[in-house]
Amino acid sequence: MAKREKAASHEQGSTSAQECCLRLVLGDQLTPDIAALKDIDRERDVVLMVEVHDETVYVPHHKQKIAFLLSAMRHFAQELRNDGITVDYVGLEDEANTGSFTGEVMRAVARHRPDRLVVTEPGEWRVWQMMQDWREESAVPVAIREDDRFICSRAEFAAWAEGRKSYRMEFFYREMRRKTGFLMTDDGEPEGGAWNFDAENRKKLPTKISIPKATAFRPDAITRDVLDLVARRFDNHFGDLEGFRWAVTRKDARTALTRFVNERLENYGDYQDAMKRDEPFLFHAVIAPYLNAGLLTAREVCVAVEEAYRTGRAPLNAVEGFIRQVIGWREYVRGIYWLKMPDYAGTNALEAKRKLPDFYWSADTPMACLRACVEETRANAYAHHIQRLMVLGNFALLVGITPREVQEWYLLVYADAYEWVELPNVHGMVLFADGGLLASKPYAASGAYIDRMSDYCKGCAYDVRAKTGEKACPFNYLYWNFLIENEDRLSSNPRMGMPYRNLARMSEARRKAIVGDARRFLAAVGAVEQKG
Repeated sequence: MAKREKAASHEQGSTSAQECCLRLVLGDQLTPDIAALKDIDRERDVVLMVEVHDETVYVPHHKQKIAFLLSAMRHFAQELRNDGITVDYVGLEDEANTGSFTGEVMRAVARHRPDRLVVTEPGEWRVWQMMQDWREESAVPVAIREDDRFICSRAEFAAWAEGRKSYRMEFFYREMRRKTGFLMTDDGEPEGGAWNFDAENRKKLPTKISIPKATAFRPDAITRDVLDLVARRFDNHFGDLEGFRWAVTRKDARTALTRFVNERLENYGDYQDAMKRDEPFLFHAVIAPYLNAGLLTAREVCVAVEEAYRTGRAPLNAVEGFIRQVIGWREYVRGIYWLKMPDYAGTNALEAKRKLPDFYWSADTPMACLRACVEETRANAYAHHIQRLMVLGNFALLVGITPREVQEWYLLVYADAYEWVELPNVHGMVLFADGGLLASKPYAASGAYIDRMSDYCKGCAYDVRAKTGEKACPFNYLYWNFLIENEDRLSSNPRMGMPYRNLARMSEARRKAIVGDARRFLAAVGAVEQKG
């Protein structure tokens, strides 16, 4: 096995042994060796953690997402105290809480009179902007350290992207494999002779396959208090609190990782694209909330998964597919986010202008696939990547829903959603709103794809085999209507050649029937065009 590069620690602004530092830890930085804590002086320094009202409502997050983060923060604070670290923890219901990051940081500086404020760079652009303001407003110097939990730094990604005509993830992923040594031979070649085994990871789920029981953790006293708080304070937010199942400590997150490796990883590759009614988790790891909040790190999950391959407990296609998601796709979308923000969020290459239908909140639709995905999202603050991309996202793409509304929906409904990871995935991958910067073609599909990869179509009110008419699966005519509406924008795309050749062979009567069905359906679900 190739030698792995040891993680380097980069920082802006070092501290001296004589300084008293106030060290801020954000809610998605719950890692014991986060950059802001690396050289902590237990005798002099204070760690600041704040439950910020503004962060719970800048979009009205799913109740479980709020509960998960607040409980994980409170547990992390207790673990720091148990390690002899002084923690100044400001709760959401503390009477003096200003409700904002800036307000609480300035109050803490006045309270503790430190020599320096030390923070780790945030994941989101708007918080980064706040930190720049702190440098102007704070009475003490502010040191912003690089978040070295990521394998690729923001500067390194920018260097990789410089001069490239396109930013394809596959080539970036190969660089990350070489850098880390994951699934590389001693000769510097990819394990198994190929970089990517995705073609083996698209099997339909067998009818009688045994699916492991979902990993769930019983809420302790701290979590029960948080659940009560969320029920009182955020009762109008989307989502259910009943059945809260998330790990809220690093120990339990490690348990979830171990159970995935032991019980699910073997079949993860083959069936990662499959969907099944009433089985929201299947063979997926369901650890993204822990990764994105810092309870787990990218390196440790990849080490655990690679070890399963090296010891013969998991096949290469499953392990490679998982590692590609972590050190390839996850690192890549973060790089795109920081490379292209803040303008990236506002692009709308397909000029999509329709309103998000109400059933994205209510699940009140006769379309069985969409109903199932929204219901599971509401119940679990979770849906796996194919449900997000090829059902919920595919519909939004085909209908032409305005990117701003779709992006906000994804950001608020999922426990693992933070703008740095959500925005490029939705804006670029789901909606093609960046015009192809991230994806080489729109991920548009008819009902046949959903029928092939799921059991949703059985018993649906619509017929997936019918192409037009009131009983036809809406995905079928919406797919062709999408091609018709975007013909000027997409027909020259080399990867769209075949569908546009098929469209060109259609009779005028067939095209009119497709457009008529689409207009009737869109009016019925309230997906009307918005001005501006």
